[in-house]
Amino acid sequence: MESKKVIVARNIKKEYGQGLALSGLNLEVNSGQILGLIGPNGAGKSTFLQAVLGLVDVEGELEVLGLSPKKQRHELLKRVCSITDVAVMPKWMTVRQVLNYVSGVHPKFDLAKARKILSTTDIKTNSKIRTLSRGMVVQLHLAIVMAIDAELLVLDEPTLGLDLSYRKEFYSQLIEDYFDGNKTIIISTHQVEEIEGVLSDVVFLNRGKTVMSESLDALNQKYLELRPQVDYLEKAKSLKPLYIRTELGRPVYLYENVESEKLSAFGEVHPPAIADLFLAIMNKTNLQGENS
Repeated sequence: MESKKVIVARNIKKEYGQGLALSGLNLEVNSGQILGLIGPNGAGKSTFLQAVLGLVDVEGELEVLGLSPKKQRHELLKRVCSITDVAVMPKWMTVRQVLNYVSGVHPKFDLAKARKILSTTDIKTNSKIRTLSRGMVVQLHLAIVMAIDAELLVLDEPTLGLDLSYRKEFYSQLIEDYFDGNKTIIISTHQVEEIEGVLSDVVFLNRGKTVMSESLDALNQKYLELRPQVDYLEKAKSLKPLYIRTELGRPVYLYENVESEKLSAFGEVHPPAIADLFLAIMNKTNLQGENS
């Protein structure tokens, strides 16, 4: 069965006073994807997600769940849930007040379900947010998310300010208790390594454009890293690596479309980490920009 198009973005542009935040971005997102939106500061990640949620006007063609985010935002928000920062909540409110507020603004929020989820934690509904530990705030956010029957979940730096253990807990519970294969999740974060294990697809953005959009399976077939043995450094280099980095004083070569069997004769071969692949692709893109 063909996947449903959740987001279709064609030639999306957004100009601010200092220049273009989005400069002809093209992207398609299908149902069932857990997509990582990755790019340096100023790449356009947050601007694009704001456009998806109808918070900013953009030029070009943008459809989310078959709707125009700006013109049909009220209808769209019935089917979408977003989190920008789980460490931030109104500290003067009680847990009960937060739940009642969400119940009032989101038509698909199941208040009874949220209360049931929270009953398995140490969080009391009469507690003020400022008295909760960061771990409890994570649990509260997760309870809210899991109680919303949204088709699309947008996460923009959701774990900013949280310790590593809480960040891991957030993502593991999100996947185990929320994602069912029909929903779609878009995650934008600087902590690429902590979401790598949950992603099905990645999109690399740079200077407001899509540089790469691939599934993790496709990337692992297309790109390979080699830690060559000392005796084979020159032979490995003759296969023209896309990028060379150093790890613990040893070179690591990244190759594009080179067979694993050919590389394994020279050393240890494995798929690259997303963060390392991102650096390589950015380096390639910047070099192409300088030479064009």
